[in-house]
Order: sequence, then C-alpha cells, then structure tokens
Amino acid sequence: MNQLPDFFFIIIAFGVVTLAARQIGEFFTRLRLPLITGYLFTGLLVGPFVLGFASEASLEQLRFVDEVSLAFIAFAAGRELYLPELRGRLRSINLVSAGLILATMVILTTAVYLLADFIPFMQTMGGNGRFAVALLAAAILTASSPSSVIAIVNELRARGPYTQMSLGVTVIMDFGVIILFALSSSVGDALFSDVPVNISFIFLLLIELALVVVLGFVVAWMLRWVLKRHIDGSLKTFFLLLIGYGVFLFSTWFRDFTHANLPFELLIEPLLVCMIASFLVNNYSSLRAELSQRLHDVAPYVYIAFFTLTGESLELDVLAQAWKIALAIFVIRIIARMVGSFAGGVLAGDPMRNNQVKWMAFITNAGVALGLAKEVAVEFPFLGSNFATLIISVVVLNQVVGPLFFKWAINFLGEARPKAQTAEFDGVRDVIIFGVDGQSLLLAQQLMRRNWDVKVACLQPTLVEPNASASPSDLSLVAMPDYTLESLHTLDAGRADAAVLMLSDEENYAICELLYEQFGTETVVVRLNDRANFEKFHALGALIIEPATVMVGLLEQFVRSPSATSLLLGMDEGQDVVDIELRNPALHGIALRELQLPLDTLVLSVHRKGDTIISHGYTQLELGDRITIVGKSSSLDEVMLRLEG
Repeated sequence: MNQLPDFFFIIIAFGVVTLAARQIGEFFTRLRLPLITGYLFTGLLVGPFVLGFASEASLEQLRFVDEVSLAFIAFAAGRELYLPELRGRLRSINLVSAGLILATMVILTTAVYLLADFIPFMQTMGGNGRFAVALLAAAILTASSPSSVIAIVNELRARGPYTQMSLGVTVIMDFGVIILFALSSSVGDALFSDVPVNISFIFLLLIELALVVVLGFVVAWMLRWVLKRHIDGSLKTFFLLLIGYGVFLFSTWFRDFTHANLPFELLIEPLLVCMIASFLVNNYSSLRAELSQRLHDVAPYVYIAFFTLTGESLELDVLAQAWKIALAIFVIRIIARMVGSFAGGVLAGDPMRNNQVKWMAFITNAGVALGLAKEVAVEFPFLGSNFATLIISVVVLNQVVGPLFFKWAINFLGEARPKAQTAEFDGVRDVIIFGVDGQSLLLAQQLMRRNWDVKVACLQPTLVEPNASASPSDLSLVAMPDYTLESLHTLDAGRADAAVLMLSDEENYAICELLYEQFGTETVVVRLNDRANFEKFHALGALIIEPATVMVGLLEQFVRSPSATSLLLGMDEGQDVVDIELRNPALHGIALRELQLPLDTLVLSVHRKGDTIISHGYTQLELGDRITIVGKSSSLDEVMLRLEG
C-alpha cells in the first residue's frame, strides 16, 4: 500500500528537479553551452553520486519517463523526413549519408573493439560480447542532430548548397541510424546469447523487420485517428505520447512472450515502429501540420525530463575511469566523419571546397544518440548504465564542439547571411517609403513635418492619383525598375535610418532581406498583408503593423490609457515622444541625473543591445543607446542636438 504514495512522491520530486533543470539550462546558454548540457548537469548534481537526492530505486520507477521520451524522439525523427523537400537533391544526400554511415560504422566498431581492454565494463567480456558492444556504440554514434543543425542554420540565416546538403543528410541519417540500431540490436542480442549468425538467424531478422513494418502501419493508423479528433490540442498530445509508450510496453511483452513460448526470441524495435508510423503520417496523410504542431508543443518538456533523468543515471565512477577513452572515441569519430563525408562528396561530384569542410556539419549528435544509449540499457540490462555513461560522455563533447565547427564552415563557404553593419549617422534623418498609396503619402508628409528627409519609392509613380492632403508633387517620388540590390544602391539605401515597406508581402520580404543583409538598416517597418508571414518578418527584426488588428489594439489603448495614447500619437499639441540615439562621445558613461535635461522633458526608457532598461537617475549611458524621451517639441529638438553631438 505504501508503494503508490512513494511513486507519487518520486514523481513530484522529479518534477521539482526538472523545474530547476530548466533554469540551469537557460543559464548554460548564456555561457554559450547547449541547453542539454545544463539539463544533464542538473541531473548529475541531484543523482546518486553527488547530492544523492535520487536513488537507484527511484530511477527504476522513473523508467516510464525514458520510454515516453524515446517514443517522442522516434516520432520526431520520422517527422523530420519529408520526401518532397528532398527530391532533386537525393543523389548527393544519399551518397554522403552512405559514406558517413559506412565509414563511421567500420572505423568506430574497429576502434571500440580494439579499445575494449581499456574500457572497464568490457574487460571481462569475450570476443562476441566485445564485438556486440562495439557494434552498438558505432550505430549510436553514427547519428547526427538535425535540431542542432537547424538551430545554427536559423541563427546564421544560412542558405546555399552546403547548407541544404547538411540539412538533408542529417535528416536522412537519423532515419537510417534507427534502422541500423534495430539491426545492430538484433545482432548484438544474438552475440550476447551465443546464437550463431546463420541463415536461420537472418530469417528471424527478416521476420522481425516485417513485424516492425506491420506494427508501424497500425500505429500510424492510430496516430491519424487521434489527430483527426476535434479535441483540445493538449489532449491529442497526451494520446500521442500514450500510444508511443504503449508501443514500448507491447515490445517488452512480445519479447517475453516469444522467449517463454517459442524456441526463439523475437525483438520488435519500438523506436523503429514509432519512426515508421510518424514517417507515414508525415508523408502520406493531410495531417503533417497537425503532427508537427503537437510534437513542437511538447518537445521542450520532453527534452527537459529526458535529459535530466539521463544526467541522474550517469555513473561518475565509470566516467572518471573512462574519460580518456571517451576523448579517444570522440577524436576517432571526427576522423570517420572526415573520411565518410569526403568520399561521399567526391562520388556525388560536389565541389572540392565543400568536400574539404563537409565533415564539420556532422559532428553534433544529441537527442537520437542519447535516446538510443538509454534504449541499450533497457534492452540489455546487464550492461547497466556503464555503456550509456560512456556514450553520453562522447555525445556531450560532440554537442559542445560540433556547433563551433559547423558555424565556421558556413562562414568559410560564404553561406551565412548575418545582418550588415549599420552605417554611421550622417546628421540627416533619412527614411525610404516603398509603395505609393494614400497612407504612404500621408506618412511621408507627416515625417517631412518632423524634419525627416523622405523618399517614396515605387515602380510606377505616374499611376498615383493626387491626394488632397498629400500631393505627390510635394514629395520626392523615385521611380525604380525593380526591387533589386542594384536599385536599392541607386536609391542610396545605405544612408537610410529607417524604411517603411507598404507593398505585397512577397515584395516586402525581398526588400526586407536586402535591407537586413546588405545595408543593416536600423529600423524597418512592415505593413503586413497576411498574418501567416508574421514570423519570417519578425526573424529579420522588422517592426510589423498588421492592419487587421492594429485598430483594435489602438482603441483598447485609448480606453485603458487615453492620455498616454494621445501623447504617443502626437495628438497633444506641442508634446511628442521620440527615440534618440546617443552618438555624442562626450556623454559616454554619464549618469542620466547629470544630463541636465530641460525641465519639460522626461526619460521613459533606455534601449541597449536589444534590451530595454527601465531607467533611473543613476543609469549610465553608453554610445549607441536609444533613449525614449517625452516632452515639448522644441525641448526635444534641443535634447536631440545634444545627444547626437
């Protein structure tokens, strides 16, 4: 009777630990370390070998967390493989993937087998056992990390053949590695049991694979049924994870059943079943977006729980004895990546410059590799956590070093597209408005009254009808042949302090990209036409105005704070709110209280390096700070002259 309360106590305690892991993981990112390193560190800290908050018995009761997480990882791996996105590049991707898998398997299997005398838990094994462990280790370390590659590509806004190849290969390899692991597990099971690897064994292996495929179709049908239901999204996510956990329970039951009732044992690899099911839903149903959304929503929670629990199960004594071996395997794996990627690239006819750095994209490995390492502990309990500890040590090294190499390779090949350096302020406030209609002309007139130098750029200015309050003849209308880089140079876009985009979303995005990558324009305002395009403009740092909702938001602000809204919109005569950038070197380091601003002005906030500082008198200013000030227009002009030097 006491077991149930104990179980709930363990669950609650683990929940508290995961909350701490989340905060520690965020702290590790500030040190430029991966999130999972923080999660693993938290688990290690509370585990049996350090603070002792978690015991071996409690970890055993949390085994279901591992299995739910592994099911999620397999679902995520199957979702990554979307065939329409890979067509046209499959030859190069397949050849590089094959080269990487073959080289990593051969080189690492050989290396781990030869290093067995130096690995504590392998020293007492016979030849078959050593080869089985080496085979499993090589299969796991063949994996890459699509999530890490995607994160780096998004961070650098990378685009080009090398980037596309890297994304395709990492996705294909995760799919292939789980298949490879399933085969290696079956071979390893036979070797550990001293079952001869002959025709009968191969026949049993084919039966296992056939059962996996059939069960994959069954699970895919179950996933489709759940995703089609008109129920809350969180409930759908719960059922998806429940189905995945059920696959693991069925696999364990089926293995025990065949062992007890048949002259042979059949192993249905649950990871492969879940991956096939997810792949089928992703590629052969209309529920791809729904599946992606459900997995995306639950991913952070699963990863925190899984990696924290993995950290708790790390064997520090094994790590202390085998850290040199982990380092050696890490180096050997990099060599295998070099050989495999170079050979595959040469066979695919890729440029030699790309082939020389291709290996740098495939060092990282995280979720799938850690998941497979934990799966070994489940399928082969006699290996305990020793095997997982060794593999996790190598994975952490890969995850720390890998992103650095990949970033360097992208920059080396010129496929990174970071924001350009913003031009120095030339003393004149310039703005370019793209698009001509009533709103853009009125905006131009208002900015001109605020002493801005305004250009209105359009493709066909002659088609603009005169506006009663803003005649085109009063403005600088610039005709452009197109919205290309050459046209923007002709427009002298490099001098612009701000740009306002009021065209179609496609044209706006093309211009926004050029302003970001080529000119580093400080302020870009976009009038959005379709809400679906919000994220891609936001990723470029644009300020986005959505006409469909901005009026509602404005009315709400008038109701909640009429005085502040009137002031913000310039409706109070003689009062205004402005952002002023500190460019006067003489004021660098000075405290706000020492500025001696006009008495009818007030500093609202200071914006520095992407962060907003709620200012007080002791806030010290730095060059480049954007200071928001409210006051009379004449006084603001005086402050502007002083701050801008």
